[in-house]
Amino acid sequence: MSRQHAPNRAILFDFDGTLAPNLDLPDMRRQVIELTRQFDVPDPVWQGQYIVEIIEVSAAYLAKAEPDQASHYHNLAHQLITDIEMRAAQATSPFPGMRQLLDRLRGHGIKLGVVTRNCRPAVLATFPDLLDYVDQLTARGDCEFLKPDPRHATHCLQMLETPPAQASMVGDGKLDMHLGRELGMFCVGVTSGSQDADGLRSHGAHQVLEQLRHDTVLEQLLSLRL
Repeated sequence: MSRQHAPNRAILFDFDGTLAPNLDLPDMRRQVIELTRQFDVPDPVWQGQYIVEIIEVSAAYLAKAEPDQASHYHNLAHQLITDIEMRAAQATSPFPGMRQLLDRLRGHGIKLGVVTRNCRPAVLATFPDLLDYVDQLTARGDCEFLKPDPRHATHCLQMLETPPAQASMVGDGKLDMHLGRELGMFCVGVTSGSQDADGLRSHGAHQVLEQLRHDTVLEQLLSLRL
């Protein structure tokens, strides 16, 4: 960037597609929609929403006439996505080199956080010792708000005691780039997940990396200017 900024004090990472392989989100969305339609929620109520938001707006719709049905649907839908996440976690592990990368970043005094829409149990099933390598995990259920709402990242940054202007957002998807841009963070896209390089740049990435490997990107991450 042409502006001069303070050195990086914190880096927030997305999880799925960034530190570990992606979930099959299209199939998860398909299953949630199938369940939602079984409760006769009209398509226009939830169309255009992200997966968790489909559940919330549909439950609110049902609650207007049938509060008990709304609660039943809400519980079933959240259990459905949690079950999908947990099954995927049992067959998934972090990308090679992630522990080394995170360890070396922290060794340089950078605070590290993970901001994910995945549930905490699934994240820790995939990466059991994650909290030995990062300072803060803000998963679904740890915060009232989920990305792309910037308050998801703000919550994590507050726990790290770091302002957005001195932090970077690293992720594989458009939500990560949108969130980071809205907060004025430096946005690093990685092509190991849902978006290619052009897609990441179009959604606001300042820099794009092919993947996070401790032996090739450490110096790049250390040298970021926000």
